[in-house]
Amino acid sequence: MVGVPSVFVRLAGCPLRCKWCDTKYAWSEQAGRQYSIDEILQAVQKWPCKFIVITGGEPMVNPDLSIRSNFPELLKQIKAQGKHITIETAGIGFIPVDCDLMSISPKLSNSTPADPKLSKIHKDSRLDIAVLRKLIDDYKYQLKFVIDSKDDLPEIEETIKKIGNVDLEKVMLMPQAATRDELLAKSPMVADMCKQSGFAFCQRLQVLLWNNERGK
Repeated sequence: MVGVPSVFVRLAGCPLRCKWCDTKYAWSEQAGRQYSIDEILQAVQKWPCKFIVITGGEPMVNPDLSIRSNFPELLKQIKAQGKHITIETAGIGFIPVDCDLMSISPKLSNSTPADPKLSKIHKDSRLDIAVLRKLIDDYKYQLKFVIDSKDDLPEIEETIKKIGNVDLEKVMLMPQAATRDELLAKSPMVADMCKQSGFAFCQRLQVLLWNNERGK
């Protein structure tokens, strides 16, 4: 939900290697530190926010890792505090969990890195139609596509067609932008694509307000 004060809980580790990823520091499973569920709950309670966003990395993969093995229990206890939980995912893995909104960002071919080794890893993992279909069938959801150029629209439409049963009112287009200047430059193009397709425009407030500076 754009504009709503939220606490972000970031899980380290992601098998994808999106070339424009703004959290590359979270790719490695060793990038973060170990927290107990109680420690996470205490950190969340420091802020007067109803909305909690679980992000990554990729939260819906690697369930054998320490915190992810307790992932459903973590979400259960956050919910017990009366919080609204959004999970941000690329839709490449499925773990049965309790959340209020599944924010799914399927990765288009525009995300593929130039490096041959990274490109192969990425291509083999970036899109899982069966998982995407199960996520939208099982959860309240939104689909967010990152737009690099106007040529991305046909691929988005084809991806939606492959998934099937997508509520088009839940599809959002978001400019690919690492800086405020880049966001402002690309936003009119994406807005025009939204007018053409009927999809919603998704703002990137962390880029607009803080120029994508990493939080302390």
